[in-house]
Amino acid sequence: MVVVGICGAVPFGPTKDEIVLGDVIISNGVIQYDFGRQMPGHFVRKDTLVDVPGRPNLEIRGVLTKLKGLRYRRQLSAKISDYLDALRQDRDLHAEYPGSTEDRLFEASYRHTDDRKSCEQLGCDGDLVSRSRLAIAEVSPTPAIHFGLMASGDAVMKSGEDRDRIAAAEGIIAFEMEGAGVWDSFPCIVIKGACDYADSHKSKDWQRYAAATAAACAKALLNFWVPSSPLPLDKLPYVHSDESTLPPSKRVRLHVSEGASPVLELQDQPVFHVPFLENRLFVGRDDVLMKLKSLLFQRNSRKVALVGLGGIGKTQIALQLAYWMKEKKQDYSVFWVPALSRASFEQACVQIIDACDIPTADNSDAVESVRQYLSSKRAGKWLLVVDNADDAQTVMGSVGAESAIYRSLPQSDEGRTLFTTRYRKVAVSVAGRNIVEVPAMSPDEATSYLKEALIQEISSDEQVMNCLLTLLTHLPLAITQAAAYLNENQISLREYVQLFEKTDRDKIELLSAEFQDDTRYEQSQDPVATTWFISFNQIRNANELASRILMFLSCVEPKAVPQSMLPEGESQQQLTRAIGTLCGYRFLDRRGSGEVFDMHSLVHLAIRSWVAENNSQKEQSQAAIARLREVFPTDEWENREIWRRYMPHAIKLLRCTEDDWSGELCELGYWAGRCLRVDGRVTEGVKLLEHVVAVKETTLAENHPDRLASQHTLAMAYEANGQIKKAVELLEHVDAIKQTILTENHPDRLASQHELATTYRSNGQIKKAVELLEHVVTIRETTLAENHPNRLASQHALAGAYRSNGQIKEAVELLEYVVAIGQTTLAENHPDQLASQHELATTYRSNRQIKEAVELLEYVVAIRQTTLAESHPDRLASQHELAMAYEANGQIKEAVELLEHVVAIGQTTWAENHPNRLTSQHALAGAYRSNGQIKEAVELLEHVVAIEAEILAEDDHSRQLSKDVLQACYDRLEEASSIVESEASVLNEEI
Repeated sequence: MVVVGICGAVPFGPTKDEIVLGDVIISNGVIQYDFGRQMPGHFVRKDTLVDVPGRPNLEIRGVLTKLKGLRYRRQLSAKISDYLDALRQDRDLHAEYPGSTEDRLFEASYRHTDDRKSCEQLGCDGDLVSRSRLAIAEVSPTPAIHFGLMASGDAVMKSGEDRDRIAAAEGIIAFEMEGAGVWDSFPCIVIKGACDYADSHKSKDWQRYAAATAAACAKALLNFWVPSSPLPLDKLPYVHSDESTLPPSKRVRLHVSEGASPVLELQDQPVFHVPFLENRLFVGRDDVLMKLKSLLFQRNSRKVALVGLGGIGKTQIALQLAYWMKEKKQDYSVFWVPALSRASFEQACVQIIDACDIPTADNSDAVESVRQYLSSKRAGKWLLVVDNADDAQTVMGSVGAESAIYRSLPQSDEGRTLFTTRYRKVAVSVAGRNIVEVPAMSPDEATSYLKEALIQEISSDEQVMNCLLTLLTHLPLAITQAAAYLNENQISLREYVQLFEKTDRDKIELLSAEFQDDTRYEQSQDPVATTWFISFNQIRNANELASRILMFLSCVEPKAVPQSMLPEGESQQQLTRAIGTLCGYRFLDRRGSGEVFDMHSLVHLAIRSWVAENNSQKEQSQAAIARLREVFPTDEWENREIWRRYMPHAIKLLRCTEDDWSGELCELGYWAGRCLRVDGRVTEGVKLLEHVVAVKETTLAENHPDRLASQHTLAMAYEANGQIKKAVELLEHVDAIKQTILTENHPDRLASQHELATTYRSNGQIKKAVELLEHVVTIRETTLAENHPNRLASQHALAGAYRSNGQIKEAVELLEYVVAIGQTTLAENHPDQLASQHELATTYRSNRQIKEAVELLEYVVAIRQTTLAESHPDRLASQHELAMAYEANGQIKEAVELLEHVVAIGQTTWAENHPNRLTSQHALAGAYRSNGQIKEAVELLEHVVAIEAEILAEDDHSRQLSKDVLQACYDRLEEASSIVESEASVLNEEI
């Protein structure tokens, strides 16, 4: 109940604060000063517990405590002023301020001698007590608010001397007549306006003004106090008659249920309780904010989850939404609780209790008090942000656990709860399908944010800035940290990029630099390098297989990770759950609906740092090597899609452990090198296989099969890479060893002889090639089936040697046989079949069967363009050969166009002295010559001749041929010049 009226004020209270007429006194207690016994010579007041009114109840004490605070006292005073202004508009109320000159405080001993007359009529002119407040001239001052003890009695206090005596004895600040009687029956607040100084000098004008100030205060107080339970209308002690005059923050709701009394419900003033300052640097994220607003306020979803990678900006987006609501949705309260731990959640609830002045008992549960309050109608509309809800155990708990944060959250039709979490499993658990994914910043958003965060002006070098943002993967936390580092150390963007690109250690050091951020939790000011460590540890404790996969990923590439390459669990279901956990934390992102995953590059860096902190790099590297060796395929063409998926990860492992090649790692390097050669990545294959051979040569005997196999494979790679002499030398060594340990028809010995003969042919040793291949073919024709790949391969190679040796008819006959067999056993796009068709078409051209050559080569080129990379040697070889056939067929323009393409690609993939590159340049020069482009031919041939002079013997056939063609071009140019001069001479004579 609220008791409103007028009172006599004690001009100087216990704290010596001045009270002037028109001020408002709000009781924090009432004493009945005239209740007692009149003894001879003195009066004894009854003041035992059974005789005096009790202290205000808990709820009223809570309201009074809140209103005594500076912020709420100012708000209350502002509302009193507003309502008092409204009352003054009604002249019948006589609520105008009488004026400071009419506020007169006489000495306590000076008495008004006639109650029937006013001071003016009586001419009271005693000494006045000066007050500093009245010295400040105001036309209509805002009444001051005083909290204190009131003295209540049955009679009006009219003695200044008794006033001072009782006030000094009891510590009171006002005298009135109704409070004690009501207080004894109802919990109430007594609000009185000071109309006199509790002496004999009274004034009707001040009584009317004091009544107005008390009424304005009572109405203002309703904005800050609502009974904890609704009361029926007929029981309400104070109900304002005009709902429209109540402020928006204090709604009145009338509920009528059948058979029940109407109930009036009031709602508390909205509270904004957020522990962070507004982020003035916030930019972009419009799409995410729009989705959040739509879910929360248009679709009226009670629970929504904001999910994304740690550092992606979830907290900042939630903070931006909170401050938007403060400005645009002022009828909502906004509360913020961290879910980092149960303790941090409980502490936040204690702060909400203080912010909302929620009445609680001394031993009450703060979490339960907040839950009950926000679940009640009095709380009104609200948004609760539950931030950092990352740990499933902390948020959801186990079955039956009472400490779970989710079970402690309020439920209300008027309430909305927004969760931020890294873990999708938590997001789905708390919000169902009401999930908003937070993507990385767009390039424009990242650029704008960096510009806002930097103190220095960004240089106009957009390329450097874009490079930096790409390195930071547009991650807001990384940009924030980089900007802090740049600001503190006063270095340029270019210098930071150079530091970042040095080594992983430099990256980790940069991303481990601490920085201050007023929009993040003080206890979680983690730099980028360690911001995900807490999640890694949560995963390690919750899912052993997911933790193993994380550590495996630290050793391989972060992008395009095939599921088939990951460590296996005891069952497919266990693997599915582990992958789901990692995807839930956004450490892995699935590509579409397939079985390939990507990892954020900075997360990958953090995992490596985490593994290093746990001193388990070597252990994890060995486990990764064992797993990759287990799943890495052989170099059969049918396995190409598998090895292409695994290759980047194998190379990553091999490069990171070059100094410690174990047996398994060496085997992985061997098969990776073989696959690289088959896939046309010959230079990489050579480098890898040289390392393998070096290890084998220091660890295995000279005649060990594995050592010989690695040398054989390296020689094949040398030959494909144009390092013909090295290939011949190594293969002759391998063949010599195998002749001492293997029988004549042993497959391994025949394989080396086959490869040696092929290399002889590449080296111009044609007779040796023919002789050795005829030997191999003879043995294989007696030991292998007609369609065996090895038999067909040696026949193919022999036909090629025949062509090089001028035995064209034998070559055509043998190749047509090989192609015919291949058509019955091999797929259309099988590399062996295409190689045989390529060789047959080349032989057709040598045999002047040009049309057949063009037709077959166009077919081969069409297939290889769909199966091989643009720079693959086999694809370039077939295009080269087709161009030669075009030239022979008179299609010069087509030949020039195709050879220009081959030369352009060769310049980016082959060394300057690579035989294939020189051959294609020589062929293009020939086509230029045929097309009449003599100057272009000369320019190209001069280059070819110069290079061949450095690498070929004086009598080398290829070198001599290039010189001859160049000389022919010179002759053509000289001839053309002579013709021009002759024609010019004739023209001059005619003139």
